[in-house]
Formats: sequence, structure tokens, C-alpha cells
Amino acid sequence: MLDLGTSFLASVSRDPDALAVVDGDTRLTYAQWYRRISALVAGLDRMGLKPGDHILTVMQNRWENASLHWAAQFSGLIVTPLNWRAKGDEIDYAVGDAGARAVFHEEVTEEALRQSQGAADLPCAAAGELAAIMEADAPDARPRAGAEDWSLMLYTSGTTSRPKGVPRRHRAERAGAVAHVAQNLYRHGERTLGVMPLYHTMGVRSLIASSLIGGAFVCMPRFDAGRAVALIEREAITNLYLVPTLYHDMLHDPAFSPDRVATVSKLGFAGASMTDGLLKKLQEAFRPELFVNHYGSSEIYTFTIEQDAAGKPGSAGRAGINQMIRVVKLDAASPDDVAGPGEEGEIVALLEGDESFEGYWNRPDADAKALRQGWYFTGDTGFLDEDGDLFVTGRVDDMIITGGENVSPVEVESCLSLHDRVAEVAVVGLPDERWGKIVTAFVKRSGEVSAEELDEHCRASGLANFRRPRRIVFVDEIPKSPVGKVLRRMLVAGDYRPEGAATPGYPQKAE
Repeated sequence: MLDLGTSFLASVSRDPDALAVVDGDTRLTYAQWYRRISALVAGLDRMGLKPGDHILTVMQNRWENASLHWAAQFSGLIVTPLNWRAKGDEIDYAVGDAGARAVFHEEVTEEALRQSQGAADLPCAAAGELAAIMEADAPDARPRAGAEDWSLMLYTSGTTSRPKGVPRRHRAERAGAVAHVAQNLYRHGERTLGVMPLYHTMGVRSLIASSLIGGAFVCMPRFDAGRAVALIEREAITNLYLVPTLYHDMLHDPAFSPDRVATVSKLGFAGASMTDGLLKKLQEAFRPELFVNHYGSSEIYTFTIEQDAAGKPGSAGRAGINQMIRVVKLDAASPDDVAGPGEEGEIVALLEGDESFEGYWNRPDADAKALRQGWYFTGDTGFLDEDGDLFVTGRVDDMIITGGENVSPVEVESCLSLHDRVAEVAVVGLPDERWGKIVTAFVKRSGEVSAEELDEHCRASGLANFRRPRRIVFVDEIPKSPVGKVLRRMLVAGDYRPEGAATPGYPQKAE
């Protein structure tokens, strides 16, 4: 397997005059970008950085950030990206945990950097300084890292504990990108909307995959639905790889029309389940050649792939080309304790796959919990249907046990999403003295609809009585993470804004 620096050189050799990166008025071919990246490699050397050093990046998806990612691959540095919304204490944690040797930032992250004690003693450079460095002449950069060296360390979201570092080698990063190209049937010269952040596995995969096919990575520093539609139209974007929330926002923006996105032939999503209602609307609006549900994680890029997401709603498909998966019984002690067909359990993935990580950074406690007998225990729940396709039903911790019955939030959400006056929905279990938990739906409306009407919709859909929400709360917004994952814990904690006054729910009784 090639290291990523050599991989980029191969792209330059293969497609020197092809458009490689776009960011506003900046438009660079592979040959032009390589010259800028080489200058940045020389600049990193002048900062005293050595192979194996971690560099912390707190930047949006701008061309300087993408260039820094590639320069680090040539230099043998470990890119350690943080959410550009990170606060000072989060920067402090990452600096200390990774042992970072330098920090790279931009205007919108300067205040957080000033609040960071850990960053104060490190060399820092802003995006404008990186751009200036890349104007200089420098020798052509040569790769200093091998396929077995570390390339990247992503941090998991840390919703219940401090974030975990996920170090990944060059070979695993490139294997994930090759699989991404194959599994999404990308053609030579595809144009990718580079809006998924480069601190997230989806954003990094889009960047690397684009280079493998001589494609263009069109930077969008910060998502805005109307601007995304305009950028797709202006740059003739051919594929989209987004979390469901961004698709939802784009589809419902006044600027959206099928004609403006007609160049898009492939849709892909990951990061969260997509409701049946949104799948249907996207299929009708885009009429894509391919509609891919990619199920994976930062730790192991691909678990499974479904290439006809709209044709089989809810299906996450089958194991990717570098992977094997199983569904084991809930609370299984061994990966051999396999669940039966249709039985809900925990999804586990083989660690021997080419895209896999090897363990968390300095977290033996996390390794002991997630890595067992050569398998990665994902913490996700799901089942295999009669065709052998995987259906992901949620997180082990999200499972609602009501009156002794297991209820998957995803199934209830998909049912409610098919109502034409439901814009968004999230389902959780709230404490109840009699039932343990009651199924509660938080709904953002797109038109007038009552709780009683939604209850009737659930009845008519065939949703089992014990799965029907016993309470509905209408809200102004569903709380989400920066990459669009629903934050169910906030709903459980009462951290949401009701729509107007409190909304009465269903009678809390069994039927």
C-alpha cells in the first residue's frame, strides 16, 4: 500500500493539469497545488517540526487546511484536527493528550486559541500565514513517511466521557479512500462538494478519494444550504457525500430546485440514519444514478454499504469490500455469540480489515471495552434481515425498554417522518414510574398537525402499539451535533425549546 505522499505524487503525475482544489477565487491544478504544498512542507520544516509530531488544526474547510493536510502527509506529521468550534479547554485537552507540537488556526478560532493555556507555549500559524508561506519557491516535496506511519488522529465526540483519540496509519487512510471510490462508483474527474469537515472521517475521506480519481475538491468552509445549492450549480458538482441533516436543510431551502443540482449524479450519506421520508424526497428531487448509505465510523471507515438506499429504506446493506461484520447478542461477552436472523443485537466489525485502526490513543480502558478477540464492538444496535442485509436501529444506550419490550428509536422516527407535515423527528425514552420508559417523540412541524393526527398516522402505518409514542412534544429545533447527529441525551435531559407553550402528549397508558 502506498503512503499518502506518494499517492498524491501519483495523482500529480497522472493528472497534472486537472482541476484539484477550488476555494472561492482560488483554483489550482494538481501541478499547481503540488508546488504550493511543497512550499508548505518547507515552511513546516522551518518551524522545527519532525516526522511523528502531532500538529493540531482548528480550521474550517478552506484550501489552506486541505493543503496543510497534504503537506503533513509528505512531512510525516500526524494531523490532529479539532472542531473549529472548539473552546479553549477542549484545545487544552487535545494539546496535552496528543502532545501537539504546533497549532494551526484561522480568524474564527482565534478567540478559543487565546483562551487556551496549552496552545500559548506552542508555535501557531493562521490560515493567512499558511497562504503566504505557499507563495514561496521550494524544492519539490518528497515523501518522508511510509505506509505504516501514522497519518491522522481524529477525536471521537466524547458525548459521555472525554474524547478518545483514534490514530490511523497511512495505509488505513488510503485503503478507506480506495474503498470509498469503489463503493460509490466514482468516475475519473468527479467534482466533490468539500463541506463535511476535515476533522471528521467523512471530510477526510472525500479529500483523499478526490485525489485518487483526478477529481476536484470544492471547498465550502461552513455549510449554508442556499450557498451549497449555488456552489453545486456554479462548479457542476457531480457527487454529494453528506450527513442527513445537511440534505434535509438543502432540500427545504428556498434556493433549492432540481434544475440547479442537475449535475449531481451520485448521492451518499453517513454519520446517522436517514428517515424513510427524507430518502423518498431526495430520490424524487435528484433522481440519482446511485444512492449510497455508508455505515462506518472513525475507527473503521467502512462497516457496510447499501448502494440502493431509496430502493430498500433503512438498509445499511452488506459488509464493505475491506470488511466483515456480525450481529451479536446484546451484552455478548464474545464475538462468537451471534444473534439469530431478525434478532436485534450489537454490531461488531473485524479489526483485520485494511481500513481499521488498531486501538485508541493512550486509552487502554476504551480498548478493553471496544476491542475483543479481533473484533470491534461498535456500540450500535441492529439486525440482519432474511436477505442478509443489515439494519442499524440505534445505539445500545439509546434502546428504549418500555414495559419489558425493546423499542428502536429509528423505527419510530422513520414512521413519523413519512407524514408530510413532519419536518424532523427524534425519539427517546423518558422515565415513567409504571413502564420504566415511555416512547416520546420530539417533532419539528412543517405545517399544522396535532398529536392526535400523528398518533393516527402511526396506527395506520402498522407500527406496533407498544412502539407508538405515548407522548409527543413539538419543538422549534431538534438538537444536533456540529456534524448533524441528533443529540438524544439533550432531549432526555430536557435541554430543548418547546414550540410555543408546552404541548400535551398522548395519554400515558398501554393499549
